[in-house]
This record gives sequence, C-alpha cells and structure tokens, in this order.
Amino acid sequence: MLEPLESIFIIGDIHGCADLLKQILRKRPDGTRLIFVGDLIDRGHQSAEVLSIVKKLCDQGAICLMGNHEKMMLDFLERPTEKGSRWLRHGGLQTLQSYNVRGINERSSDQELLAARDVLRRVLPDGMERWIRDLPLQWSSGNVHVVHAAADPKAPMGQQLAKVLLWGSRQIMACPRLDCQWVVHGHTIVEKANIINGCVAIDTGAYATNLLTGAYISFGKVTFIETGD
Repeated sequence: MLEPLESIFIIGDIHGCADLLKQILRKRPDGTRLIFVGDLIDRGHQSAEVLSIVKKLCDQGAICLMGNHEKMMLDFLERPTEKGSRWLRHGGLQTLQSYNVRGINERSSDQELLAARDVLRRVLPDGMERWIRDLPLQWSSGNVHVVHAAADPKAPMGQQLAKVLLWGSRQIMACPRLDCQWVVHGHTIVEKANIINGCVAIDTGAYATNLLTGAYISFGKVTFIETGD
C-alpha cells in the first residue's frame, strides 16, 4: 500500500504545454502537496510559460524534480558547442523559441551556438537558471518516492545513481520492487498511467497526445487525473 505522510498530487512530464498544465492544476485536489516529476520544457511551444508557472508554485511550497530535459538545457548553458546539438534535437529548439531566441538549429556553427547561449542567459528571468540548477533528483514521503525516470530496486533510495534517476533503464524498470517501497515516475511514455512492479508511471506524452496526467495519492489510494476528464 502506498503510504505517503501527506496527500500528494504528482504531475507528469509537461514538455512545454502550459495550457494543459493550467487545466490539470484546476483539477488539483484540495489540501495536497504538489509535485512535478520534471521535463517541464522542450517539444511543446510554451516552455517559458511553464517554467514561470512552476517556479512560482515552488515558491509557494510545491516540489519540482529535475528531468533529463532540464539537464540537457543546463548542459547547453554550460557547454553549448559540445552539448547544444543534442538538446536542440530533443526539443531544445522549441524552448529557445519560447524565449524568442531564433535563427539557430542543430546544424548551427559553434559561434552561433555560443551566441544563442548568451542570448538565452540574458532573457531568462532573474534566478531561473539557478532555480533549475538546484532542482532535486528525488523526493520521498513515507514509502512513496518520486523520481523523474526510474529508481534501481537493488539500491537504497539514498544511493541511487543520478544517471538512472534522470534517464532510466529498461532493465531496471523491468525489475519488480520487492521492498514495499513505491516509485512514481515519468520519462517513459505510456498510453495510460499505470501501476506495475511497484512503480507508478504517469508520463502520457502530453506534447504529442494532448493528455497530461497527475497521480493523486491519499490514504493508500492512487487516483489518476487527466486533462480532458
């Protein structure tokens, strides 16, 4: 049985879909702690707005984890010539466009990537880069553990590898949990949110399906809440 110490509402990968985020926030059950599994940005066209909304909610007590897409954005900010093309291939272009940073693509020159990084740094709201950089990789309450991608059932939660938490592993995800601990995660798209092998999967591919899902966990019960319900 899932037994968090408080009622929680965990929202899956938003991927730049601010309109869907607003919809699901209107369905948030009263009195719940709000948790985001990360991947706020990329792919969708409203990443700047999503970041602004979620940061304000975190200032009011919500929790947001880092996803692999936030990590790719940080890599771009630190090493644009080495890491930029990968981020742009995986939705970073849409995030840049949401901040009106244009004239760049995954084949851009090193000089163009550096220039785009500098522009992005200038247009990011004060404190935004630091806030993203400080996002935690996991959050726990009782026997419920929230991560972005996956957690290795063979390792204690305090000894998880960042690579697994951010990027997951098919082999790890296929291994059932036998420790009475529950992991809620996004990252891997599922047609419908589900509970399998001690894991609660809630990434329903919002940017492609127009379906954003949250998991409401209270008194041992999991209720999936979707946009459009």
